[in-house]
Amino acid sequence: MEIGIDSFAALERGNVKSSPENSTKSLSQLLDRIVQADKMGLDIFGIGEHYRKEFLDSAPPVILSAAAARTNKIRLTSAVTVLSAADPVRVFQNYATLDLISGGRAEMVVGRGSFTESFPLFGLNIQEYDEIFSEKLDLLLSIRDNETINWSGKYRPPLRNQTVYPRPLQNPLPIWLGVGGTPQSFVRAGLLGLPLMIAIIGGETHRFRPLVDLYREAGERAGHSPDKLKVGIHSLGYVANDAQNARDIYFPGYAETFTRIGKERGWPPVTRNRFDEQTGPLGAYVIGDAEEVAEKIIRHSESLGGISRFSFQMDNAKLSHTQLMDSIEIIGKEVSPIVNNSVTN
Repeated sequence: MEIGIDSFAALERGNVKSSPENSTKSLSQLLDRIVQADKMGLDIFGIGEHYRKEFLDSAPPVILSAAAARTNKIRLTSAVTVLSAADPVRVFQNYATLDLISGGRAEMVVGRGSFTESFPLFGLNIQEYDEIFSEKLDLLLSIRDNETINWSGKYRPPLRNQTVYPRPLQNPLPIWLGVGGTPQSFVRAGLLGLPLMIAIIGGETHRFRPLVDLYREAGERAGHSPDKLKVGIHSLGYVANDAQNARDIYFPGYAETFTRIGKERGWPPVTRNRFDEQTGPLGAYVIGDAEEVAEKIIRHSESLGGISRFSFQMDNAKLSHTQLMDSIEIIGKEVSPIVNNSVTN
């Protein structure tokens, strides 16, 4: 199983005003963490895409290209590319260029995103949320699979015998579909034969099994081989040497972040009891010591009929750079070997 990290390029803890100096320091530390993940043997590092003052990830290909120049083996991906707000031609060109810079280590996870700031920012109609994404995904896959494009749609001018360059080193460039809990999204990924990355940020992981089954059934009906129908999980997680200490460290920043976001979305305030349920045996969060976290990843995989990738989301809990660096080291040295020894055996 591939083990990795996803980051939203959050400002360093306490630096919520997003001054240029604070932003510079936070991005420098983020690149250090990607280098650390590479040194620790992790498989993947993903950068999200947001348009909010607390996150610095509005241009993920730029961050990933800087990381490519400082790393050797780790695969570099978006997490996710908000495709509805982008031109698929430019998206493909950006990640094809990243693929060339990195020597064939680029991927992208495309999705509709969990925030809506990009719609007014780019003059999009939120009521056409899914239609825009579906059309742009069709164009992106057409560009990936064909050097010369003939395409037309509703939300972008048509392309007539247009060639799109550069072409990536990998053929095809890996594109995953990022999903939340909408059955139609799981079916769409299956019909297209795209690997699936599920954002599980709450609830109980086993409840996603019927949706994963829908994905696999749709993929098989469409004639895609099982090896193409990969499943990955993106989930909140953190690892420290002591399990209780890990939860105590993670909770305050997590509670502040998700209570603030919850006010925007009508969610109730975060409570410690609910957090403890989420970090328990059936909850989605993967927070604890190395052995506990590894065992939970294995249980998540078994409950979904097998997964091929797990990515930790840590930096939205306002953890310090040192805490994040230490956690990445534990994940690489202890968690990943336990998980993969169990999967192999």
